[in-house]
Amino acid sequence: MIQIAVAKPVIGEAEIEAAVRVLRSGNVVQGPEVAGFEEEFSRLVDDRHCVAVNSGTSALQLTLLAMGIGPGDEVVVPSFSFAATANAVRLVGAEPVFADIERDSFCLDPEAAAAAISPRTAAIMPVHLYGHPAAMDRLGALAERHGLALVEDAAQAHMASLGGTPTGAFGTAGCFSFYPTKNMHSLEGGMVTTADAELARKVRLLRNQGMEQRYANEIVGANMRMTDVAAAIGRVQLGRLPEWTERRRANAKALDAGITTLVTPPVAAGAEHAYHQYTVRVPEAVGRDEAQRALAAAGVGSAVYYPTPIHRLIPYAAQGPSSERTWDLPETERAAAEVLSLPVHPSLADADIDRIVAACNALETTTGAGK
Repeated sequence: MIQIAVAKPVIGEAEIEAAVRVLRSGNVVQGPEVAGFEEEFSRLVDDRHCVAVNSGTSALQLTLLAMGIGPGDEVVVPSFSFAATANAVRLVGAEPVFADIERDSFCLDPEAAAAAISPRTAAIMPVHLYGHPAAMDRLGALAERHGLALVEDAAQAHMASLGGTPTGAFGTAGCFSFYPTKNMHSLEGGMVTTADAELARKVRLLRNQGMEQRYANEIVGANMRMTDVAAAIGRVQLGRLPEWTERRRANAKALDAGITTLVTPPVAAGAEHAYHQYTVRVPEAVGRDEAQRALAAAGVGSAVYYPTPIHRLIPYAAQGPSSERTWDLPETERAAAEVLSLPVHPSLADADIDRIVAACNALETTTGAGK
């Protein structure tokens, strides 16, 4: 039995042809393809300035550097995320301060974020986890009230929106990833989006050894450029992103309607979910390990994102919170123990959806547990 993969990156003939065309041109690093990709991606984020870089982590790190955030500063982040969210904060010398998430969205809880603010706080960094937008209206008001930067970790949220505003167009800056398993990819890459022209210029300097003109270095920078090969692939993928997003949403709708044994993901009022992952909660009566084994036996792939909250990972648990704080994150711990992501990618056929639903609902027969 062929297993239905939980994620399936698309690399088709159009992507191959785009890469070959750039290689034959000889113009392979931060050239016209990168400029074109930045311009085209800008249309997704209300025409904000866009700066392409070599990864989503670089996008976060360079954004924080460009804002002047560093040693002595704190950034409020969720612990329920991929480690890159907190790593970017540490990489600029600042400290992540972990706040709890909302139960339904899996995203940063504005009330928990407010409680985490201190005199050292420089920014709030919500994550649009799994493609569901964070509560940006409340988080934006919180950041404005305290005079803080608001950095969107939109690595998983291409084409998500809240109240008609796309992710990447809310905060001081937004940061996207184009890793192969994301909703669109460039093999590897990232994008910074911002309405602040000077911030965009600073990120451009930082990604390219501190210079806009060759050998005219203005600041200390790094080499975090995107290649034209990556950008050409990204442009192909970007052209298909609307189609793929609609397919993800249709797949999620079918899973919502069919699955009766697991807690399917709710969507907040006014939100458009991008469904980077379709993440359910597994009731204790079913058991997550047992559910994964049963699904695998039925030919359905699944994955846990994320089994260990960031604050319990070695680099962060070793230091622990300051003497003034303890990490009390009950919703984070609960999510880490219950979540399970099922296939939702646009390569799924209708028969695949039927098989996923049937395999999930067979769990009820095994355990007698339901929603």
